[in-house]
Amino acid sequence: MDIRLKSRSPLLKLLLTLEGILLGLVAVTQVLIGNKFNSNVDILVNEIGLLIFALLGLAFPLSLSHKIFYTLIEFALILGLTLKGNISLFQLLFIVLVIRNCVIFEGRSRSIVTGFAFLSVLICVGDRMRSQSLIVQVNADRAFLYWLGFVIMLGLVILFLQLLVESALSEHKSRKELLVANARLRSYANQIEELATVQERNRIAREIHDSLGHSLTGFNLNLAAALQLLQSDPEEAKQLLLEAKQLGSTALKDVRQSVTALRCDPLEGRSLSMAIHSLTAEFWRSTGIEIELRLDRLFESDRQISHPISHQLKTIIYRIIQESLTNISKHSEANFVKISCYLKPQCWELIIEDNGKGFDPHQNISGFGLQGMRERVMAVSGNLEIETALGRGCKIIGKFKLDCE
Repeated sequence: MDIRLKSRSPLLKLLLTLEGILLGLVAVTQVLIGNKFNSNVDILVNEIGLLIFALLGLAFPLSLSHKIFYTLIEFALILGLTLKGNISLFQLLFIVLVIRNCVIFEGRSRSIVTGFAFLSVLICVGDRMRSQSLIVQVNADRAFLYWLGFVIMLGLVILFLQLLVESALSEHKSRKELLVANARLRSYANQIEELATVQERNRIAREIHDSLGHSLTGFNLNLAAALQLLQSDPEEAKQLLLEAKQLGSTALKDVRQSVTALRCDPLEGRSLSMAIHSLTAEFWRSTGIEIELRLDRLFESDRQISHPISHQLKTIIYRIIQESLTNISKHSEANFVKISCYLKPQCWELIIEDNGKGFDPHQNISGFGLQGMRERVMAVSGNLEIETALGRGCKIIGKFKLDCE
């Protein structure tokens, strides 16, 4: 058994309050008009029995055997108070039993107990009519109408009460399940965020190993060879030093790209248009690849009054352009890149296209850079399309709905 008072559920507290009101009405009625049918001793016994019944409402049986035993005790106590103690307003006690039954049982068991409660009320009313101990006296010629009206009214009250409590319990259960689901979603989101962080770090580590490591290794080898040839062949040593200088510049550029990719906020307080211009200018200086930048007038001014872009979407657009330019510089062999961003009727559209060698999308579509772009776009319910073929360049199209920002 558990104690219902331990629960902080507002629903259980409300049901306990309702039970208290109904039991209070029975107790007050017993004191005020019980002497009409009972002696003072019977009234005292009834009040004690009513107190025991009220205390039973604090218990909450958990196992099926405890539930059945608990319900049988309640039935026995109510029938004893009604048939032997002649307690007034016994119908309210059965209503309290129905409320408790709806909380304790589920499904068919709930309906069975409610049905037994309804039959028990009819038996008790029949006994009261035979003994003429009803609070309201009924003429013999009107007994059938009274009986019929009482049965209909009681049946409707019990049915309505059970449906009401079931609905409230169902809503309470749904809210608890929703809270659990939200907690799981938060946990999954944290796990995904952590996984994405690990993947990003792994990507940066691979880039440092593949690009910076290669450049520094060549840099070191050239310096060693230049030192050996410095006396015997100064011209060859000079050429090696120039190559080492070029490798050093490449390594420095790789370090800058890695540091930029690690920044939490790549915009650094700048408007998106300023950040894109800075990114493309740096790309042109380091690679010599020509870039044509076409931004929507609203986008260019960064004053989207009617269709503002969230900071998250700004970051995603910047990262997609950054990743695309990195891939172009490493793999495309292109000499021209065109970047466009426009406000369409239903979305923002970002297009990045180059005139490089392209690739087979069926073989390269799972690359980490492209996969990262897709994940970023999916985070804001956008759509990413890649149009490419061998020898025909590459075109990346990102579409972001206005209502998903």
